[in-house]
Amino acid sequence: MSTLLLLPGDGIGPEVCAEVRRVAAALTPDLKVEEAPYGGMSYDAHGTPLLDEVRDQAIASDAVLMGAVGGPKWADAPRHLRPEAGLLNLRKAMDVYANLRPAYCFEALAGASSLKPELVSGLDIMFVRELVGGVYFGQPRGIEDLPDGQKKGFDTAVYTTSEIERVGRVAFELARGRTNKVHSAEKSNVMESGLLWKQVITDLHAREYPDVQLEHILADNCAMQLVRAPKQFDVIVTDNLFGDILSDAAAMLTGSLGMLPSAALGAKGKPGLYEPIHGSAPDIAGKGLANPLAAILSFEMALRWSLNQVEAADALLAAVKAALDSGARTRDLGGSLTTAQMGDAVLAAL
Repeated sequence: MSTLLLLPGDGIGPEVCAEVRRVAAALTPDLKVEEAPYGGMSYDAHGTPLLDEVRDQAIASDAVLMGAVGGPKWADAPRHLRPEAGLLNLRKAMDVYANLRPAYCFEALAGASSLKPELVSGLDIMFVRELVGGVYFGQPRGIEDLPDGQKKGFDTAVYTTSEIERVGRVAFELARGRTNKVHSAEKSNVMESGLLWKQVITDLHAREYPDVQLEHILADNCAMQLVRAPKQFDVIVTDNLFGDILSDAAAMLTGSLGMLPSAALGAKGKPGLYEPIHGSAPDIAGKGLANPLAAILSFEMALRWSLNQVEAADALLAAVKAALDSGARTRDLGGSLTTAQMGDAVLAAL
């Protein structure tokens, strides 16, 4: 029996995860679903956003799905104990180095994008973001006092050859199953780590993936091109910081942050970490207004990538499409359905 660990977290996390639990019960009744405290909820109860036993439970699971973490309530907590630190520590402990962030536009939602429908209709981009390195984890980092009374804040952007190669392989392998095209985004013009990134991706491509079309693009130009002509992209591989920013920008092309899932994968046979890319949205928490589709589609990715249930994943993706085609919309999409009602629409389509 496969095991899915749910980490509902904070804000709207418990609400969207409740809909995942309902879908899992209907679609995959043999799947064992466990739940554990995480994020700010865990900090309030246990003094830490990630208990050691929850970390170990995650590593022992077949897949982990989290809701969201963080919020202004914990803004004054020590940095290493904030909910976001728990997320970073969980990613590091699970060594999920490749973050898959799809940005696809369901046909029924083409009009909900901030761009013209003809620019986003049929959009299907896969971001492959390096997730456990770069400026988010590099050392040294900190804030220090200067002799003249000022303060200095500093972070270190650092990558090794092996860290770049392993995420590059994920991108090239994915491209072979899509349109065989990869854009590698960095800032090699001003950053040494970006220059190394470009060199390593170039060498990897020449050695192992010469059949895949590779284009290098500066990250700032990539941001502009995502707004100008997003359908030119298929797979975009990039570092932790730029992947965070670019994939969030692309999310809005599809109509709503509430629509997009993500998967964080490590070595073959190890559990993946799945999560909607939206935040905890404390302003609407507990009101039944959150769109659960990003969380439900994160479960779809878990079925596909970690739980070896591709047919169930296909059925769930088709059900989400059918629900949208029927007019089901939460408030972020211009409709009036509650979180649970959108879950009902997906279950009805199943």
